[in-house]
Amino acid sequence: MADIDTAKKKLEARLAELNARLAHLQDDLAEPLDPDFAEAAVEREDDASLEGQAALVSSELGSVNRALDRIANGTYGLCVKCSGQISPERLSARPEAALCITCAKEVS
Repeated sequence: MADIDTAKKKLEARLAELNARLAHLQDDLAEPLDPDFAEAAVEREDDASLEGQAALVSSELGSVNRALDRIANGTYGLCVKCSGQISPERLSARPEAALCITCAKEVS
């Protein structure tokens, strides 16, 4: 149970970090464009990069939330594909891992 408690704390900390990062990205994206055409063009390019970053953060948020859901429903540590055990080493390195290493390699 201590390992699950540790994982839950790590996941909750990561969730808070990701939410703060996403909020910051969204704030940056909400800023109005510079009225100068050349500056606005540069800002649009920057916005494209920020949108990509926001998409990655959103994806990771989903993984962390799903891991927390697995903790809540008692399936944390079980591979969502084959139902086998995910190694403690893998969960220590990636607490949000949903797949055992064998199934993760098949997906890659």
